[in-house]
Amino acid sequence: MNYESIWLVLLFPILGFLIQALLGTRIEKTLGRKVLGGLAVLPIALSFAVGLVITLGTKGGTSNTATIGQWINAGNLSIPFEFIVDPLSMTMVLIITGVGALIHLYATGYMSEEREYARFFTYMNLFIASMLLLVLGANLLLLYVGWEGVGLCSYLLIGFWYKDLANAKAANKAFIVNRIGDWGLSLGLMLIVVFLLSQGNHVQDGRYLSYDTMLPALQNGLAANPAMATAIALLLFVGAAGKSAQFPLYIWLPDAMAGPTPVSALIHAATMVTSGVVLLNRMHVVFEMSPVASAIVCVIGAFTALFAALIAFGQTDIKKVLAYSTVSQLGFMFIACGAGAYWAGMFHVTTHAFFKALLFLGAGAVIHAMAHNQDMRNYGNLRKYLPITFWTMVVGTLAICAVGIPGVFGFAGFYSKEAILGGALANTHAQINGVQLGQISGWVGLGVALLTSIYMTRLTCLTFLGSEERWRAIPAHTEEHHAEDHAENSDTHHALDENHTPHEVPISMWLPLVVLALLSIGGGYFLANGGAFEHWLYPSGLPVLGEVSTEPTGIPLAMYSMIAALGGIALGLVFYLKGLPKNQGFDESQWLGLRRAERDQFGFDNAVTVAAVDGGGDIARGLWKWVDVALIDGIVEGFGKISGGLGELMRRWQTGYIRLYALMMLLGLVGLIGFFAIVFQRGVR
Repeated sequence: MNYESIWLVLLFPILGFLIQALLGTRIEKTLGRKVLGGLAVLPIALSFAVGLVITLGTKGGTSNTATIGQWINAGNLSIPFEFIVDPLSMTMVLIITGVGALIHLYATGYMSEEREYARFFTYMNLFIASMLLLVLGANLLLLYVGWEGVGLCSYLLIGFWYKDLANAKAANKAFIVNRIGDWGLSLGLMLIVVFLLSQGNHVQDGRYLSYDTMLPALQNGLAANPAMATAIALLLFVGAAGKSAQFPLYIWLPDAMAGPTPVSALIHAATMVTSGVVLLNRMHVVFEMSPVASAIVCVIGAFTALFAALIAFGQTDIKKVLAYSTVSQLGFMFIACGAGAYWAGMFHVTTHAFFKALLFLGAGAVIHAMAHNQDMRNYGNLRKYLPITFWTMVVGTLAICAVGIPGVFGFAGFYSKEAILGGALANTHAQINGVQLGQISGWVGLGVALLTSIYMTRLTCLTFLGSEERWRAIPAHTEEHHAEDHAENSDTHHALDENHTPHEVPISMWLPLVVLALLSIGGGYFLANGGAFEHWLYPSGLPVLGEVSTEPTGIPLAMYSMIAALGGIALGLVFYLKGLPKNQGFDESQWLGLRRAERDQFGFDNAVTVAAVDGGGDIARGLWKWVDVALIDGIVEGFGKISGGLGELMRRWQTGYIRLYALMMLLGLVGLIGFFAIVFQRGVR
């Protein structure tokens, strides 16, 4: 199977979407949910199989374009419907369809008691198709269509339980915040078009938006115009920051937990949030021309990683902890891209897909076992009841904590995080006025790695360890509102009580956990062995931009990483192994001030909400009062009054006396003669 068969990768999820949308309800009634669920999983699995075969036939460094047909043909503008087959696109295809198929399989069990089963998988299949279009599209317009498609699908899936107002608000928030990022991306794409046209890049067939034509033209043109390179790069970065939840546009992602857990896993691990990293890799030639833009990417990535890691400590909802960990890990990916270590950013995208999907699906298994109660304060000693979930989540925790022994073996996150930190500390490109912001970001990332190990150990201890089974004495006021909301949308729901006994999930749910755990154990080692992933993605050697030693202190970086990972786990065990600390319990008035600030995101989300909602309302009311009422209505009403006044004046002259009419005609004639006399006199002069 050659690269020209790549259209099948997109076709199967589209067919799955159509089957679920048009025939799903009928299939569910006649053949049952197992068949309908199988028809949701099968298209994604087939796409993975086709993608794997094509990938095995793709050599590193090669790039082929498969043209499906003509898409837009208007005047001199000709945009084909074309797919790009290269290491970057195929890496994403395998992640999207491979991890996506496992999440779909898991969802058949997790959503088995939900109403509107077909609607859920309709959205899920469309989500996969949109993301595939984003990464496979061989020109910027196709990328943009896929970009908007994943935005739409995230809105539909986050708000799946739309009867709950909180879920509906979360979906709206995700959609609106992403519009800000999309605004930046749109302006960036327009600026690229304007710049290429200004450089005389009038390609005869109109393919100046296709990567194989556009990227070399940009590289040549921007070399002599660093200001334009910075402008384009920063606009593209705004788009990337929106989809990939970088500060300050991260606020939509934690609230996206309102959707079902399989949706959270799909968004965080295999689809939407990786879009920004893919965009930066695809457009890396622009960022290479702008040290300023690269430095800003590094700084925002480092700040996001640190900010989100701190916030994670204040969360009690198990999914919220994982959500902020995703925001933090995305910050690492942006550090890599800003430092010029693009392959390292994509490496972390890959390993993160393994362990983050595992952690979210494991959290879903816990939530499922705990009657959809998501508060970790209500857990404890679940390793006794959920052994498979426990051990697989331990693997995921070790992977995200980047545990490994240098030169021997490490979990998946160890290799990719090591590559990111090494790339950042070797950087001299990302700088502003001589300040090496890339290197500073690398040291910040190392500190964040320590924090990651602590808060992930906290999650593991509060959920699985200790002898206290806190759900047996849950105060009435601590029941999660989500449980009630879930019950309204579910066929069955079981409340927690002292007689509740958690149980392991069915095979359709734990099998994906086991597969992802195996990938989290060996996936990083396999891809890092001999520089396999780096040479596959950029065999021509897209180097880390800079030539500074990766060991500026004389101590190997791997030693710092190992100390951060193991030291963080040790600290987490000291603080949380015995159970829930009293100053972190249900009485939040007993919490330390820092913990409450972390819980509230240091007030940032609330400030943004107040500024956007209340401030937006004030602006709207001001525009209504001064523009609509005072100006527009004033002008309209003014003309009305003038017309009314003239009408009233003319009415008074309509007396019926012929002599008055004759006088008016005489005055009009005199005025007309006088007007023409003045015009004639000026014309003679």
